[in-house]
Amino acid sequence: MKIGIVCYPTFGGSGVVATELGKALADRGHQIHFVTYNQPARLDFFSENLFYHEVSVAQYPLFDYPPYELALASRLVDVVRFEKLDVLHVHYAIPHASAAFMAKQILATYGISIPVITTLHGTDITLVGQDNTLKPVVTFSINKSDGVTAVSEHLKADTYKYFKIEKDIRVIPNFIDMQRFSLKPKDHFKKAIAPNGEKIMVHTSNFRKVKRTEDVIEMFARVIKTIPAKLLMVGDGGERSSCEKLSRSLGISEHVRFLGKQDAVEEILSVADLFLMPSVSESFGLAALEAMACKVPVISSNAGGLPELNIEGVTGFLLDVGDVEGMAEKAIYILEDDERLQQFKENALERAKQLQLSNIMPLYERYYEEVIENSKNQ
Repeated sequence: MKIGIVCYPTFGGSGVVATELGKALADRGHQIHFVTYNQPARLDFFSENLFYHEVSVAQYPLFDYPPYELALASRLVDVVRFEKLDVLHVHYAIPHASAAFMAKQILATYGISIPVITTLHGTDITLVGQDNTLKPVVTFSINKSDGVTAVSEHLKADTYKYFKIEKDIRVIPNFIDMQRFSLKPKDHFKKAIAPNGEKIMVHTSNFRKVKRTEDVIEMFARVIKTIPAKLLMVGDGGERSSCEKLSRSLGISEHVRFLGKQDAVEEILSVADLFLMPSVSESFGLAALEAMACKVPVISSNAGGLPELNIEGVTGFLLDVGDVEGMAEKAIYILEDDERLQQFKENALERAKQLQLSNIMPLYERYYEEVIENSKNQ
């Protein structure tokens, strides 16, 4: 099968999922063509079945904002025509679904029919897509897709709630590459972070307000009164400076390390004892799944799709958004008993195995075949 994949080439969840899916499909013998404005961050190697087509946007003084959507649509027309693709799979509705629809209409003038599958990842529905300036286009593009998937039941429900969608939405959850995330902890790294055997807590995000990173600091400040611990804050963004100031004002800055953006997050997670995700909204919680794959239990909010991933009392605990006190109590409960902590770690790993790539990828393959076959019969 020849599959075109459109995604954002960044470290964000949708780009990571799209890239890892494409790489795995290429390993299975499918020919995969990535179409985007930069080489995807996780596309760190190429094989005989992997191709990358850059979208170049012309810079004209007339345009205050370069017309990326038009450039993407034109590039898709070119790639579909000359690479003879079987299906286009676009990740994140804005602007990929609308660009794919435009490309499909142009391709029809050449006598070429190409089915389009749109995968919804979260903020394209729950935040950006609800902007009144974009909502009509998002609604139209989803309805004009030949297939639609969402990464959680909660996101599927939100899509029907906020948009007038006439299409059936297939839920295919996010996945994890167990080979990448099943690392043996590096003792020297753990010793450098926690020289006296302290427990290691980790948070990773883009430090936006929706991630409630200050709650992480507040929670840790409560935990450290009972449990000797260190906190690793991985990522960067607008809330980082406020978190740094908060850790200083609480007198815990010597126990908190801000590591910035990290490519090899699995090496950090491999030495962790607990992962913290107090977000206002998470359509799935890919970062939490990555932690689980490294045998790290999760304390999270009960927002969005997190209850579908983090199993209450088994892989960690779920609490209301903003319940810093409750999150700290549950963190202490897990960390204060080594035998209990080990059981939570084993449970987290088993949950991650259920969502490993080898289990989820066939769901996409079957869906591709189904959508292609349906499009032929229309």
